[in-house]
Amino acid sequence: MKSITFNHQNTSAIGMDSWHIGEGNQTRTESEMAALKFGLDHGINVIDTAEMYGEGKSETLIGNVIKDYSRSDFQLISKFYPFHATPKLIEQSLKASLKRLQTDYLDLYLLHWRGQTPLAQTVEGLENMVQAGLIKNWGVSNFDIEDLKELDALPAGKNCRVNEDLYNIGSRGIEYSILPWQKEHHMSFVAYSPFGSDGSEYLKIAPVIQEMAKQKHITAYQLLLAWVIRNHDLLSIPKSSSVEHTKQNIEAVDVSFSADELELLDKTYPAPKGEKPLDTI
Repeated sequence: MKSITFNHQNTSAIGMDSWHIGEGNQTRTESEMAALKFGLDHGINVIDTAEMYGEGKSETLIGNVIKDYSRSDFQLISKFYPFHATPKLIEQSLKASLKRLQTDYLDLYLLHWRGQTPLAQTVEGLENMVQAGLIKNWGVSNFDIEDLKELDALPAGKNCRVNEDLYNIGSRGIEYSILPWQKEHHMSFVAYSPFGSDGSEYLKIAPVIQEMAKQKHITAYQLLLAWVIRNHDLLSIPKSSSVEHTKQNIEAVDVSFSADELELLDKTYPAPKGEKPLDTI
């Protein structure tokens, strides 16, 4: 599988998201576990989760999968609620996540979105967890450009390794200032929801995407994922809930675009020409 530099490491071009995973019946759970195993067995080496996902059910399912793998072979990302963002509550949340995940450390621990706790307190708590050896590095999620600048101004703010935001062909606002700023500051970017949000709120797929996918002998969703990672400069984390979907996601890594194809897509889904409010779900 093609790789990128992510979190200062050589990493697969895509990871596996786990939103809503672990919340279904036994048949669905078995399918989700098989999908995660397939991904790990075929070169995907990043799994993204959060304490919010099923109130820990996602982490529990992942823990039951990764216990059979060498922990050093993949990166594990989890996120904590903004109302758990004080030093004391960060430690409590982290230890609960580690227990559910059946591991003794996280590669990255992210503030899921901005809350009322001052960033300085959150950074202090995260730095404490690094010193304790419970996380290797930390980051943030759903941060806009002003949030990132405020964080960077803190004494330990520059230790932030990652920001995770929504990014897909129909939501390109981060291209204007967030992505360039993060590149300039050597901060990795995680793109969630490459197909839109979730459930019935997937992207409205324009005919140009359907036709281009047909010409390339791939699905429209494979084209959407390939577009997100087209520049090999960020990590996209499509959801992996079945072996077939995971297989298709892996195949999308090898899809490329000509300059004319990208120009055609830009006409339907134009790049931002100015600052836009951050899209989140």
